[in-house]
Amino acid sequence: MRTNPIFLAFVLLLCSNLAFPQFNRGPRTPNDTLTSTLVLPDGSVLFSIYAPEADTVSVGGDAIPWGQRIEGVKADNGVWTFRVPEVKAGTYRYHFMVDGVRVFDPKAPNAREVSALLDVTPQGEAEFFALRQDVPHGAMAQVHYYSTVTQGMRRMHVWTPPGYHAKNDKLPVFYLIHGGGDSDLAWPTVGRAGFILDNMLSEGSCEPMIVVMPDGGMDTKMFARDLCTNIVPYIEANYRVYTDAGHRGLAGLSMGGLEVMDAFMAYPEMFSYINVMSSGWFANNKEMYEEGDKRLAEIAPVLNNTVKLLLFTQGGPEDIAYNNNLEMLKVFDRNGIPYEFSKMPGGHSWNVWRQDLKNFAPRLFK
Repeated sequence: MRTNPIFLAFVLLLCSNLAFPQFNRGPRTPNDTLTSTLVLPDGSVLFSIYAPEADTVSVGGDAIPWGQRIEGVKADNGVWTFRVPEVKAGTYRYHFMVDGVRVFDPKAPNAREVSALLDVTPQGEAEFFALRQDVPHGAMAQVHYYSTVTQGMRRMHVWTPPGYHAKNDKLPVFYLIHGGGDSDLAWPTVGRAGFILDNMLSEGSCEPMIVVMPDGGMDTKMFARDLCTNIVPYIEANYRVYTDAGHRGLAGLSMGGLEVMDAFMAYPEMFSYINVMSSGWFANNKEMYEEGDKRLAEIAPVLNNTVKLLLFTQGGPEDIAYNNNLEMLKVFDRNGIPYEFSKMPGGHSWNVWRQDLKNFAPRLFK
């Protein structure tokens, strides 16, 4: 993601000796390994923030006793620490004040989910991803489920179309995956998936469907197992949906595109509509190509019988995955697996992926 340094660091670090150039992180700081909140055995909590140039820092929030000020200590390495005693079991909101500016903890596990969003829309124009007042809107739900793959609770977002809960008809399901460094909150927020589908449904340009946006933040092959052995069964047990391949779609961007490929290659009988966005096997990874070539040869008859649409999309030659994708598609050609390929200017960015969703959705479940 050109505008997301967390994602770019993830991708380039992952692929540093493979397809992409080494990412220069710059000098390391204490912030790299900082744990910003620590619950101690005596029930007190340590709050920490790296602010080496700050003159004044304080901590505030629900965990701080009313009317009290917790004095902080600034270490020589630039880390400020605050000890709050006798914090009872519970959930607490907190923040730091750095030289008079209210700062949310950048090291909190959910820090990436509270990023500010900026809408840039030409005056008087209604973009296809805009929140419009003249169309019905679906519901975006946050759903937790138990994963037998990770042996823990995981989260996904599920969009249901307007009127879903007032009807009894079954719907197809579209599984939509984010990229590296993001979470299941990416498509509902910066991806604008719900608003895009709201607008398209109101225009009659796509079929009613349920859109499932899982958390793909794990090893790609592990996620493929989680998707096909936990998430799909959960959705089919808890929502009114069809349960055959012809009513399942699958798409993902960048790292999520690798997860899409791992999923349909491991479970070739499960999905009929597939879109791999801005992704491809790493061009210098010989093992990935050898394994992929062997597996495609094995499953080609199943894929050719099950898949109605296999689409690879790119953000033009400036997309960091562009050459990877072109090399990978040669393996699909060699194994006789039909596909479509399209590109548009925009690089490795949400401007491309939102448009990919708009272009793919009308072709689902036809």
